Amino acid sequence: MASHRKIIQLYRNLLREGKKFKSYNYREYAVRRTRDAFKEHKNEQDPKKIASLLKSAEENLDIVRRQVLIGEMYGDGRLIIESTIKHAT
Repeated sequence: MASHRKIIQLYRNLLREGKKFKSYNYREYAVRRTRDAFKEHKNEQDPKKIASLLKSAEENLDIVRRQVLIGEMYGDGRLIIESTIKHAT
């Protein structure tokens, strides 16, 4: 069975990678989806289900990393909301 430390590390890595998206919409979706998925399954007790969820989360982490790299190859098409947020802070 996976250790609590490994699960927390995977959660943090997913959040960290999700925050690297240049696109506001992708970034917010990735972070929200990660939080929602971990909250949804926080009380899971079945070891097989936990192992399956962890495998899926690790695959998603790889996908997010690839998508972030692809996103960095292309231009910076910022949304109006992003420029407003930057100036407000």
